[in-house]
Amino acid sequence: MTDLLSPTPASDADNALSGLLVQLLKGVVYEEQHARLWPDLLKFQAAIRDHCRVIGLELYIDEAEGYAFLRQQADEDEEDERTIPRLIPRRSLSFPVSLLLVLLRKRLAEEDASGGETRVVLSREQVIDLMVLFMPEQKNEARINDQINTAINRAVDYGFLRKLKEDGGDMLEIRRILKAFVDAQWLDDFQEHLDSYREHLEEQKQ
Repeated sequence: MTDLLSPTPASDADNALSGLLVQLLKGVVYEEQHARLWPDLLKFQAAIRDHCRVIGLELYIDEAEGYAFLRQQADEDEEDERTIPRLIPRRSLSFPVSLLLVLLRKRLAEEDASGGETRVVLSREQVIDLMVLFMPEQKNEARINDQINTAINRAVDYGFLRKLKEDGGDMLEIRRILKAFVDAQWLDDFQEHLDSYREHLEEQKQ
């Protein structure tokens, strides 16, 4: 006689779905890094979307670039008690971090336009050289380098840059997930602010 109180064994599909949800809640799923999970992710994406919708999240997949992640659904009235609390907090980016992301995003666009390498790798020194032209002038060069290195480390923490271990962490790969966060409108808005900022600096020099 079957024990009616015993739990129903989980199917292979249930186990696969549970594993995918856990991995997505932990962070970005990359086709390259998670080769075993990626086929199941594409196969069960409809079920993942249904599960995540319940807790206010949505699944974003870029099959061409090979990554997927969870993001907060479109904001509603957060003061409404019925609104689902945010699971993914908003991040307030400093000027150096915002500048770095824009410059990295433009570098990706340039490589794509020229038909260059899929992987875009820069040395830390190259990244510093990209940023230093736009940083506020200071007499203390070491302080500027500290600010830039802090921005680089923050971009690594956010997953937009990856340190390449084989090069002692001095070489940095731009992660293509950056394209999902820094879109054309974001670039245009920041460029407008950056142009105004540079005009202000030029006026101060005169």
